[in-house]
Amino acid sequence: MTYDFDEIIDRANTDSLNFDGWRKYIFNDEGTSKYNFNDDEFIRMWVADMDFSTPPEILTALRERLDKKIIGYTKIYNIEYYDIMKSWCNRRYDWDIDVTEIVISPGIIPALNRLIPLLIKDNENILIHTPSYAPFKNAGDYNSRDVIYSDLKYSNGKYEIDFNDFERKIKDSNLNIKLFILSNPQNPTGRVWTEDELTRIGNICFNNDVWIISDEIHCDLLRENEKHIPLAKLFPDENKIITCMAPSKTFNLAGNLMSNLFIKDNKIKCEWLRLYDDFLSPLSLIATKTAYKSCDLWLDELKKYLDNNFKITDEFLKSHLPKTQFSIPKSTYLAWININEYLPEDFDRNTLSLFFANNAGVLLEGGNMFVSNGYGFIRLNLACPKKVLLDGLNRIKNTLLALN
Repeated sequence: MTYDFDEIIDRANTDSLNFDGWRKYIFNDEGTSKYNFNDDEFIRMWVADMDFSTPPEILTALRERLDKKIIGYTKIYNIEYYDIMKSWCNRRYDWDIDVTEIVISPGIIPALNRLIPLLIKDNENILIHTPSYAPFKNAGDYNSRDVIYSDLKYSNGKYEIDFNDFERKIKDSNLNIKLFILSNPQNPTGRVWTEDELTRIGNICFNNDVWIISDEIHCDLLRENEKHIPLAKLFPDENKIITCMAPSKTFNLAGNLMSNLFIKDNKIKCEWLRLYDDFLSPLSLIATKTAYKSCDLWLDELKKYLDNNFKITDEFLKSHLPKTQFSIPKSTYLAWININEYLPEDFDRNTLSLFFANNAGVLLEGGNMFVSNGYGFIRLNLACPKKVLLDGLNRIKNTLLALN
Protein backbone atom coordinates (compact mmCIF):
# COMPACT_ATOMS: atom_id res chain seq x y z
CA MET A 1 0.00 0.00 0.00
CA THR A 2 1.38 3.38 -1.02
CA TYR A 3 -0.31 5.36 1.78
CA ASP A 4 -0.17 4.83 5.55
CA PHE A 5 -3.74 4.62 6.84
CA ASP A 6 -2.48 3.03 10.07
CA GLU A 7 -0.78 6.27 11.12
CA ILE A 8 -2.25 7.68 14.34
CA ILE A 9 -2.31 11.47 14.08
CA ASP A 10 -2.52 13.73 17.13
CA ARG A 11 -5.34 16.21 16.52
CA ALA A 12 -5.09 17.96 19.89
CA ASN A 13 -4.91 21.77 19.89
CA THR A 14 -5.99 22.12 16.26
CA ASP A 15 -9.41 23.64 17.03
CA SER A 16 -10.98 20.74 15.16
CA LEU A 17 -14.65 19.96 15.65
CA ASN A 18 -13.77 16.29 16.01
CA PHE A 19 -11.27 16.73 18.83
CA ASP A 20 -12.17 20.03 20.48
CA GLY A 21 -15.78 20.76 19.53
CA TRP A 22 -17.64 17.64 20.62
CA ARG A 23 -19.02 19.04 23.89
CA LYS A 24 -21.01 21.78 22.18
CA TYR A 25 -22.02 19.74 19.11
CA ILE A 26 -23.11 16.50 20.76
CA PHE A 27 -24.22 17.67 24.20
CA ASN A 28 -24.83 21.42 23.79
CA ASP A 29 -22.31 21.80 26.60
CA GLU A 30 -20.50 25.13 26.96
CA GLY A 31 -17.66 23.47 28.84
CA THR A 32 -19.17 23.30 32.31
CA SER A 33 -20.13 19.60 32.39
CA LYS A 34 -17.92 16.87 33.82
CA TYR A 35 -17.31 13.53 32.09
CA ASN A 36 -15.82 10.30 33.35
CA PHE A 37 -12.87 10.45 30.94
CA ASN A 38 -10.22 13.04 30.24
CA ASP A 39 -10.02 14.56 26.77
CA ASP A 40 -7.03 12.48 25.72
CA GLU A 41 -8.74 9.26 26.87
CA PHE A 42 -11.73 9.45 24.51
CA ILE A 43 -11.93 7.51 21.28
CA ARG A 44 -13.63 9.74 18.75
CA MET A 45 -15.91 7.85 16.35
CA TRP A 46 -18.56 10.46 15.78
CA VAL A 47 -18.46 13.36 13.29
CA ALA A 48 -17.93 12.50 9.62
CA ASP A 49 -14.37 13.53 9.04
CA MET A 50 -11.52 11.03 8.88
CA ASP A 51 -8.63 10.37 11.20
CA PHE A 52 -6.45 9.71 8.14
CA SER A 53 -4.08 12.26 6.71
CA THR A 54 -5.39 14.40 3.91
CA PRO A 55 -3.75 13.04 0.72
CA PRO A 56 -0.05 14.00 0.52
CA GLU A 57 -0.58 15.21 -3.06
CA ILE A 58 -2.91 17.88 -1.69
CA LEU A 59 -0.59 18.84 1.15
CA THR A 60 2.28 19.22 -1.31
CA ALA A 61 0.16 21.38 -3.63
CA LEU A 62 -0.82 23.61 -0.69
CA ARG A 63 2.82 24.10 0.28
CA GLU A 64 3.69 24.98 -3.31
CA ARG A 65 0.86 27.51 -3.40
CA LEU A 66 2.09 29.06 -0.15
CA ASP A 67 5.52 29.43 -1.72
CA LYS A 68 3.95 31.90 -4.17
CA LYS A 69 3.86 34.18 -1.09
CA ILE A 70 0.65 36.15 -1.74
CA ILE A 71 -2.76 34.98 -0.52
CA GLY A 72 -4.88 37.41 -2.51
CA TYR A 73 -8.49 37.74 -3.63
CA THR A 74 -9.32 34.59 -5.57
CA LYS A 75 -12.05 33.23 -7.83
CA ILE A 76 -12.12 30.60 -10.55
CA TYR A 77 -10.75 32.39 -13.59
CA ASN A 78 -9.04 29.45 -15.28
CA ILE A 79 -11.07 26.95 -17.30
CA GLU A 80 -8.82 24.21 -15.92
CA TYR A 81 -11.05 23.85 -12.87
CA TYR A 82 -14.08 23.00 -14.99
CA ASP A 83 -12.06 20.62 -17.15
CA ILE A 84 -10.96 18.81 -13.99
CA MET A 85 -14.53 18.50 -12.73
CA LYS A 86 -15.76 17.28 -16.11
CA SER A 87 -13.05 14.64 -16.26
CA TRP A 88 -13.78 13.47 -12.69
CA CYS A 89 -17.51 12.99 -13.32
CA ASN A 90 -16.81 11.23 -16.61
CA ARG A 91 -14.30 8.72 -15.32
CA ARG A 92 -16.00 8.05 -11.98
CA TYR A 93 -19.69 8.12 -12.96
CA ASP A 94 -19.81 8.12 -16.74
CA TRP A 95 -21.66 11.41 -16.33
CA ASP A 96 -21.10 14.10 -18.95
CA ILE A 97 -21.75 17.24 -16.94
CA ASP A 98 -22.51 20.71 -18.24
CA VAL A 99 -19.87 22.81 -16.49
CA THR A 100 -21.91 25.98 -16.98
CA GLU A 101 -24.25 24.65 -14.27
CA ILE A 102 -21.53 24.71 -11.59
CA VAL A 103 -21.61 27.25 -8.79
CA ILE A 104 -19.49 27.16 -5.66
CA SER A 105 -20.65 26.97 -2.04
CA PRO A 106 -18.58 26.94 1.15
CA GLY A 107 -20.29 23.63 1.99
CA ILE A 108 -23.43 21.59 1.57
CA ILE A 109 -25.00 22.82 4.82
CA PRO A 110 -24.77 26.52 3.87
CA ALA A 111 -25.93 25.54 0.38
CA LEU A 112 -29.11 24.02 1.81
CA ASN A 113 -29.74 27.07 3.96
CA ARG A 114 -29.29 29.36 0.96
CA LEU A 115 -31.17 27.29 -1.62
CA ILE A 116 -34.44 26.75 0.22
CA PRO A 117 -35.72 30.36 -0.03
CA LEU A 118 -34.64 30.43 -3.69
CA LEU A 119 -36.66 27.31 -4.54
CA ILE A 120 -39.86 27.42 -2.47
CA LYS A 121 -42.22 30.03 -1.08
CA ASP A 122 -42.78 30.87 2.57
CA ASN A 123 -45.84 28.62 2.83
CA GLU A 124 -44.29 25.66 0.97
CA ASN A 125 -42.72 22.73 2.76
CA ILE A 126 -39.99 20.09 2.59
CA LEU A 127 -39.93 16.28 2.65
CA ILE A 128 -37.01 14.14 3.85
CA HIS A 129 -36.42 10.44 4.42
CA THR A 130 -35.73 9.41 8.01
CA PRO A 131 -33.45 8.56 9.67
CA SER A 132 -31.83 11.65 8.23
CA TYR A 133 -28.72 13.74 8.35
CA ALA A 134 -29.93 16.36 10.83
CA PRO A 135 -28.92 19.49 8.81
CA PHE A 136 -31.63 18.60 6.29
CA LYS A 137 -34.24 19.32 8.95
CA ASN A 138 -32.21 22.17 10.39
CA ALA A 139 -32.17 23.90 7.00
CA GLY A 140 -35.96 23.83 6.97
CA ASP A 141 -36.11 25.15 10.51
CA TYR A 142 -33.58 27.87 9.65
CA ASN A 143 -35.87 29.04 6.85
CA SER A 144 -39.13 28.62 8.83
CA ARG A 145 -40.40 25.82 6.57
CA ASP A 146 -42.16 22.73 7.88
CA VAL A 147 -40.16 19.54 7.36
CA ILE A 148 -42.24 16.38 6.85
CA TYR A 149 -40.80 12.90 7.35
CA SER A 150 -41.20 9.79 5.27
CA ASP A 151 -39.72 6.95 7.33
CA LEU A 152 -37.57 4.42 5.54
CA LYS A 153 -38.74 0.85 6.09
CA TYR A 154 -36.29 -1.28 8.07
CA SER A 155 -36.21 -5.06 7.85
CA ASN A 156 -33.38 -7.50 8.61
CA GLY A 157 -30.79 -4.77 8.61
CA LYS A 158 -31.79 -3.24 5.27
CA TYR A 159 -33.60 0.01 4.52
CA GLU A 160 -36.13 0.52 1.74
CA ILE A 161 -38.17 3.50 0.64
CA ASP A 162 -41.84 3.36 1.57
CA PHE A 163 -43.00 4.59 -1.81
CA ASN A 164 -46.68 4.49 -0.84
CA ASP A 165 -46.02 6.87 2.04
CA PHE A 166 -43.60 8.97 -0.01
CA GLU A 167 -46.03 9.49 -2.91
CA ARG A 168 -49.03 10.05 -0.65
CA LYS A 169 -47.25 12.85 1.18
CA ILE A 170 -45.93 14.43 -2.02
CA LYS A 171 -49.49 14.51 -3.41
CA ASP A 172 -51.16 15.73 -0.20
CA SER A 173 -52.14 19.34 -0.92
CA ASN A 174 -52.54 20.01 2.80
CA LEU A 175 -48.84 19.25 3.34
CA ASN A 176 -47.93 21.51 0.40
CA ILE A 177 -44.55 19.86 -0.20
CA LYS A 178 -42.54 21.58 -2.92
CA LEU A 179 -39.01 20.38 -2.12
CA PHE A 180 -37.57 16.93 -1.45
CA ILE A 181 -34.02 16.72 -0.08
CA LEU A 182 -32.48 13.44 -1.21
CA SER A 183 -29.45 11.85 0.40
CA ASN A 184 -27.78 9.86 -2.38
CA PRO A 185 -26.09 7.72 -1.02
CA GLN A 186 -28.14 7.85 2.15
CA ASN A 187 -26.77 9.19 5.42
CA PRO A 188 -26.80 7.59 8.00
CA THR A 189 -27.80 4.18 6.58
CA GLY A 190 -25.31 4.02 3.72
CA ARG A 191 -27.92 2.86 1.19
CA VAL A 192 -26.92 3.30 -2.45
CA TRP A 193 -30.13 3.87 -4.35
CA THR A 194 -30.72 1.80 -7.47
CA GLU A 195 -31.55 3.24 -10.87
CA ASP A 196 -35.15 2.05 -10.48
CA GLU A 197 -35.48 3.70 -7.06
CA LEU A 198 -33.99 6.98 -8.27
CA THR A 199 -36.17 7.00 -11.37
CA ARG A 200 -39.26 6.42 -9.27
CA ILE A 201 -38.29 9.18 -6.83
CA GLY A 202 -37.71 11.60 -9.69
CA ASN A 203 -40.94 10.79 -11.49
CA ILE A 204 -43.03 11.21 -8.35
CA CYS A 205 -41.45 14.57 -7.55
CA PHE A 206 -41.34 16.07 -11.03
CA ASN A 207 -44.86 14.94 -11.91
CA ASN A 208 -46.02 16.87 -8.85
CA ASP A 209 -43.94 20.02 -9.40
CA VAL A 210 -41.53 19.26 -6.54
CA TRP A 211 -37.89 20.32 -6.55
CA ILE A 212 -35.14 17.86 -5.59
CA ILE A 213 -31.88 18.80 -3.93
CA SER A 214 -29.70 15.69 -4.28
CA ASP A 215 -26.93 15.65 -1.67
CA GLU A 216 -24.33 13.31 -3.20
CA ILE A 217 -21.46 14.14 -0.88
CA HIS A 218 -20.82 10.46 0.01
CA CYS A 219 -20.94 9.24 -3.60
CA ASP A 220 -17.18 8.67 -3.96
CA LEU A 221 -16.96 6.39 -0.91
CA LEU A 222 -18.42 3.20 -2.37
CA ARG A 223 -17.66 -0.38 -1.43
CA GLU A 224 -15.85 -2.45 -4.03
CA ASN A 225 -17.94 -3.13 -7.15
CA GLU A 226 -20.71 -0.75 -6.10
CA LYS A 227 -21.93 1.96 -8.47
CA HIS A 228 -23.23 5.45 -7.79
CA ILE A 229 -25.78 6.99 -10.13
CA PRO A 230 -26.17 10.77 -10.02
CA LEU A 231 -29.87 11.58 -10.05
CA ALA A 232 -29.34 14.30 -12.65
CA LYS A 233 -27.78 11.76 -15.01
CA LEU A 234 -31.16 9.98 -15.19
CA PHE A 235 -33.07 13.22 -15.87
CA PRO A 236 -30.82 15.22 -18.22
CA ASP A 237 -33.65 17.51 -19.36
CA GLU A 238 -35.18 18.18 -15.93
CA ASN A 239 -34.45 21.62 -14.46
CA LYS A 240 -35.87 20.96 -10.98
CA ILE A 241 -32.74 19.11 -9.78
CA ILE A 242 -29.83 20.61 -7.89
CA THR A 243 -26.91 18.25 -7.31
CA CYS A 244 -24.48 18.83 -4.44
CA MET A 245 -20.98 17.32 -4.50
CA ALA A 246 -17.82 18.07 -2.55
CA PRO A 247 -14.30 16.77 -1.94
CA SER A 248 -14.73 17.17 1.82
CA LYS A 249 -15.77 13.64 2.79
CA THR A 250 -13.85 11.93 0.00
CA PHE A 251 -10.42 13.46 0.62
CA ASN A 252 -10.71 14.50 4.28
CA LEU A 253 -11.07 18.17 3.37
CA ALA A 254 -13.98 19.14 5.63
CA GLY A 255 -12.21 22.37 6.59
CA ASN A 256 -11.56 23.23 2.93
CA LEU A 257 -14.99 24.90 2.63
CA MET A 258 -15.51 24.40 -1.08
CA SER A 259 -18.37 22.44 -2.65
CA ASN A 260 -19.86 22.18 -6.13
CA LEU A 261 -23.53 22.75 -6.87
CA PHE A 262 -24.96 21.83 -10.26
CA ILE A 263 -27.91 24.17 -10.89
CA LYS A 264 -29.71 23.50 -14.16
CA ASP A 265 -32.36 26.19 -13.87
CA ASN A 266 -30.83 29.38 -15.23
CA LYS A 267 -33.07 31.71 -13.19
CA ILE A 268 -32.09 30.02 -9.92
CA LYS A 269 -28.43 29.90 -10.92
CA CYS A 270 -28.40 33.63 -11.74
CA GLU A 271 -30.06 34.45 -8.43
CA TRP A 272 -27.49 32.32 -6.58
CA LEU A 273 -24.66 34.14 -8.36
CA ARG A 274 -26.23 37.52 -7.57
CA LEU A 275 -26.38 36.71 -3.88
CA TYR A 276 -23.51 34.31 -3.25
CA ASP A 277 -20.77 34.70 -5.86
CA ASP A 278 -18.15 34.85 -3.12
CA PHE A 279 -14.41 35.08 -3.29
CA LEU A 280 -12.64 31.79 -2.53
CA SER A 281 -9.64 30.89 -0.45
CA PRO A 282 -6.79 30.24 -2.88
CA LEU A 283 -5.83 27.29 -0.71
CA SER A 284 -9.32 25.81 -1.00
CA LEU A 285 -9.19 26.15 -4.76
CA ILE A 286 -5.82 24.46 -5.16
CA ALA A 287 -6.80 21.68 -2.73
CA THR A 288 -10.01 20.94 -4.64
CA LYS A 289 -8.29 20.96 -8.03
CA THR A 290 -5.56 18.64 -6.78
CA ALA A 291 -8.05 16.27 -5.16
CA TYR A 292 -10.06 15.74 -8.32
CA LYS A 293 -7.04 15.72 -10.63
CA SER A 294 -4.34 13.78 -8.80
CA CYS A 295 -5.77 11.68 -5.96
CA ASP A 296 -7.51 8.74 -7.64
CA LEU A 297 -4.92 6.25 -6.37
CA TRP A 298 -5.21 7.58 -2.81
CA LEU A 299 -8.99 7.23 -2.97
CA ASP A 300 -8.83 3.69 -4.34
CA GLU A 301 -6.48 2.63 -1.54
CA LEU A 302 -8.61 4.42 1.05
CA LYS A 303 -11.67 2.48 -0.10
CA LYS A 304 -9.82 -0.81 0.30
CA TYR A 305 -8.83 0.14 3.83
CA LEU A 306 -12.40 1.16 4.64
CA ASP A 307 -13.74 -2.09 3.18
CA ASN A 308 -11.46 -3.98 5.53
CA ASN A 309 -12.55 -1.85 8.51
CA PHE A 310 -16.16 -2.70 7.71
CA LYS A 311 -15.27 -6.39 7.46
CA ILE A 312 -13.54 -6.20 10.86
CA THR A 313 -16.58 -4.48 12.37
CA ASP A 314 -19.02 -6.97 10.89
CA GLU A 315 -17.02 -9.95 12.14
CA PHE A 316 -16.54 -8.36 15.56
CA LEU A 317 -20.26 -7.73 16.03
CA LYS A 318 -21.21 -11.23 14.86
CA SER A 319 -18.69 -12.75 17.27
CA HIS A 320 -19.04 -10.55 20.35
CA LEU A 321 -22.40 -8.77 20.04
CA PRO A 322 -24.52 -11.18 17.98
CA LYS A 323 -27.80 -9.54 18.95
CA THR A 324 -26.88 -6.34 17.14
CA GLN A 325 -28.27 -5.81 13.66
CA PHE A 326 -25.74 -4.50 11.17
CA SER A 327 -25.24 -4.68 7.42
CA ILE A 328 -22.11 -3.36 5.75
CA PRO A 329 -23.30 -0.23 3.92
CA LYS A 330 -22.69 0.10 0.21
CA SER A 331 -21.24 3.57 0.68
CA THR A 332 -19.86 5.98 3.29
CA TYR A 333 -17.42 5.23 6.09
CA LEU A 334 -20.22 5.27 8.67
CA ALA A 335 -21.59 2.18 10.38
CA TRP A 336 -25.28 2.32 11.39
CA ILE A 337 -25.81 -0.31 14.10
CA ASN A 338 -29.01 -1.42 15.84
CA ILE A 339 -28.18 -2.13 19.50
CA ASN A 340 -31.75 -2.26 20.83
CA GLU A 341 -31.46 -5.90 21.91
CA TYR A 342 -28.74 -4.94 24.38
CA LEU A 343 -30.66 -2.04 25.92
CA PRO A 344 -33.10 -2.57 28.82
CA GLU A 345 -36.70 -1.63 28.04
CA ASP A 346 -36.55 1.36 30.37
CA PHE A 347 -33.24 2.64 28.91
CA ASP A 348 -33.58 6.22 27.66
CA ARG A 349 -32.50 5.90 24.03
CA ASN A 350 -32.15 9.67 23.79
CA THR A 351 -29.05 9.43 25.98
CA LEU A 352 -26.94 6.92 24.04
CA SER A 353 -24.21 9.44 23.19
CA LEU A 354 -23.81 10.48 26.82
CA PHE A 355 -24.02 6.86 27.99
CA PHE A 356 -21.13 5.74 25.79
CA ALA A 357 -19.11 8.87 26.53
CA ASN A 358 -19.29 8.31 30.28
CA ASN A 359 -19.22 4.52 30.38
CA ALA A 360 -16.99 3.60 27.44
CA GLY A 361 -15.00 6.73 26.72
CA VAL A 362 -16.25 6.55 23.13
CA LEU A 363 -17.70 9.60 21.42
CA LEU A 364 -20.41 8.54 18.97
CA GLU A 365 -23.78 9.72 17.73
CA GLY A 366 -26.94 8.05 18.95
CA GLY A 367 -29.78 7.43 16.55
CA ASN A 368 -31.85 10.16 18.21
CA MET A 369 -29.50 12.67 16.57
CA PHE A 370 -30.82 11.69 13.11
CA VAL A 371 -34.20 13.42 13.27
CA SER A 372 -36.52 10.38 13.59
CA ASN A 373 -36.78 6.62 13.04
CA GLY A 374 -33.37 5.90 14.56
CA TYR A 375 -33.91 5.16 18.23
CA GLY A 376 -31.68 2.41 19.60
CA PHE A 377 -29.12 2.82 16.80
CA ILE A 378 -25.62 4.22 16.96
CA ARG A 379 -23.56 5.70 14.13
CA LEU A 380 -19.84 4.94 14.19
CA ASN A 381 -17.20 6.60 12.04
CA LEU A 382 -14.91 3.80 10.81
CA ALA A 383 -12.50 6.11 8.95
CA CYS A 384 -9.79 5.56 11.53
CA PRO A 385 -6.70 3.37 11.94
CA LYS A 386 -7.48 -0.29 12.62
CA LYS A 387 -5.97 -0.10 16.11
CA VAL A 388 -8.32 2.74 17.05
CA LEU A 389 -11.29 0.90 15.55
CA LEU A 390 -10.64 -2.29 17.54
CA ASP A 391 -10.13 -0.33 20.76
CA GLY A 392 -13.42 1.48 20.22
CA LEU A 393 -15.34 -1.69 19.37
CA ASN A 394 -14.00 -3.45 22.47
CA ARG A 395 -15.01 -0.55 24.69
CA ILE A 396 -18.51 -0.57 23.19
CA LYS A 397 -18.75 -4.34 23.63
CA ASN A 398 -17.72 -4.27 27.27
CA THR A 399 -20.11 -1.43 28.03
CA LEU A 400 -23.11 -3.14 26.40
CA LEU A 401 -22.39 -6.52 27.95
CA ALA A 402 -22.21 -4.87 31.38
CA LEU A 403 -25.88 -3.90 30.95
CA ASN A 404 -26.97 -7.53 30.56
